[in-house]
Amino acid sequence: MSLITTPFGFSTTAEQVLSGIDLSGKRALVTGASSGIGVETARTLAAAGAEVTLAVRRIDAGETTAAEIRAVYKNAAVLVRQLDLSDQRSVRRFVADWDGALHILVNNAGIMALPTLERTPEGWEMQFATNFLGHFTLAIGLHRALAAAGGARIASVSSSGNLIAPVIFDDLNFDFLPYDPLVAYGQSKTACALLAVEATRRWSNDGIFANALNPGAIATNLQKHTGGLKTPPERRKSPQQGAATSVLLAASPLLQGIGGRYFEDCNEAATVSCRPPDFTGVARYAVDVGNAERLWDTSLRLIS
Repeated sequence: MSLITTPFGFSTTAEQVLSGIDLSGKRALVTGASSGIGVETARTLAAAGAEVTLAVRRIDAGETTAAEIRAVYKNAAVLVRQLDLSDQRSVRRFVADWDGALHILVNNAGIMALPTLERTPEGWEMQFATNFLGHFTLAIGLHRALAAAGGARIASVSSSGNLIAPVIFDDLNFDFLPYDPLVAYGQSKTACALLAVEATRRWSNDGIFANALNPGAIATNLQKHTGGLKTPPERRKSPQQGAATSVLLAASPLLQGIGGRYFEDCNEAATVSCRPPDFTGVARYAVDVGNAERLWDTSLRLIS
């Protein structure tokens, strides 16, 4: 199966990806849309005419972002709703309150490298719970809304962190293994990639296609526990460039009917069997169909 390529690349901005594309009548949901690339993803979708809901932990921050978008795009329909992905009750309330079709779901929110082991009330490791399980429950709960759209897209924001660790099925929550902040982060981002594989396999007949992505190295609040961005300057992106692959997967006609793939720099990434020095590509275990099915079934048991 050949890799999918597009006219876009490392330096492309989200605005350039959606240039000339009309999303009027489409409804989009972006998690973590009050900071970093989430803001740019939401702004670009709204600029193209979509109704965009900002799903955020802090309503005040979301309202500030929404006001800024509306100030630039006067007719933009930008809504704000509270969502704490680490809290399953919050996710279920959000899902229960959703009404109508959903054309675009961007699972963007995330946390990185928590220095000490933190757990949810269920005992789940916090990065896995927030980055993956919260988004898994959200997608499962919104399945009917996505199916009603008649051609919905899910963009699952993974990371080059998938190259750090697979999903550790026998010890997801570091009950036995010594906790390592980056291994926990890597596991959660591998899980985000596997979500796209299995969602597409299960839901493509409903017109729902999911893909995963690495947005690149962007200086945001994500690196607050790692001492800031360490990537060499020539490999860094602006938030506008970082959001480009997200909006490509979310709304570009170039990916109509495409799912279960992993993208970086607006093109499908090569699958690798060992970690490259430059942390490019996607680990073979992060797109493995057997791992994807096992993770889905495991996650259903966890959240039931």
